[in-house]
Amino acid sequence: MRVLVLGGTTEARQLYGLLEQQAARFRTTVSLAGVTRAPVLPALDVRIGGFGGAEGLREWLLAHRTDAVVDATHPFATRISGNAVRACMQAHVPLLRVERPGWTPVAGDRWTIVPDMEAAARALGTAPRRVLLTVGRKDLLPFASARPHDWLLRSVDQPDAGLLPPGCRVLLARGPFDEAGEEALLRHERIDVVVTKNSGGSATYAKLAAARRLGVAVIMVARPPVAAAQTVADATAAMAWLDGLHAHGAATLRDV
Repeated sequence: MRVLVLGGTTEARQLYGLLEQQAARFRTTVSLAGVTRAPVLPALDVRIGGFGGAEGLREWLLAHRTDAVVDATHPFATRISGNAVRACMQAHVPLLRVERPGWTPVAGDRWTIVPDMEAAARALGTAPRRVLLTVGRKDLLPFASARPHDWLLRSVDQPDAGLLPPGCRVLLARGPFDEAGEEALLRHERIDVVVTKNSGGSATYAKLAAARRLGVAVIMVARPPVAAAQTVADATAAMAWLDGLHAHGAATLRDV
């Protein structure tokens, strides 16, 4: 059974591990966007780079006689998720999205929820603050023209200098992070406010728990809308879905 897995998220990597153990039943191709410069690669076939929109993905699915697609991209990667919905519909290929649950505030949190990065930059206000940015290096532009703050950006890869806010320092690090380490970072840097997006999951939740403990404010960018698709919350459920397709002969559906 030929499977295409989109994405390099924590859930995607967990699914890779399950599929590596089932190489006799599933011929898997992993597709990475190429955003991360040193991705963690599985022991599976890997392609890096875009498909050329929904039409390009549809053509790839047909050319490779793909039997199922699992979209395990980031919750904010709405373009590829939308392309996957359209391409799979046109190619008549089953599609499943792995969408980790979003974070929700609890007692003690000091969240300001905003709809996008531009609103997050405005929410920082005009008074100088010590800001920890954890929004990813592709979403920095709105902050480059924000009022002067003391910026610390945490990123997996070094961002382009032209996208950084003036005077921004960069901390290169890859999660998962633990609460003790996050609390130490917030204390050492005397952070007033954390700016992040609602990625969900456990790998980077510790900063929110540490912010709650220290009374640090959080500006939370809400998830954008994404095209509707059948959805599960984790890699185990995605593997069960693939097992079900395999058991019901999904690999022959194309010839029915």
